Amino acid sequence: MSATTGTLRGLGAVVTLLGLAALACPAAYADAVDNAFVTAVKNKGIQFASPEAAIVAGHEVCDELDLGKQKSDIASEVMTNSNLDGYRAGYFIGASVAAYCPRYRVS
Repeated sequence: MSATTGTLRGLGAVVTLLGLAALACPAAYADAVDNAFVTAVKNKGIQFASPEAAIVAGHEVCDELDLGKQKSDIASEVMTNSNLDGYRAGYFIGASVAAYCPRYRVS
């Protein structure tokens, strides 16, 4: 197992646990940026167990970029670890960047 696969599996477990925690705490705080992000990904047919899980995954894209990964590599990992095609994986990366880490937008 590669380090990336191990990291993503570990991340998947964390996202799953956070999703379960969010279900236990339905009064979780979401701001306008979170709401716009969740709406945008839902409108493209990208489904998550909960809005909170989508938000966590969006922030994880930024964390991966902070570690020096390329957007295309993150999109490939998303496709490998989900049922998303290339278009939707790329859209998810772009929406995550726009919402949570605009410093990675291409000018």
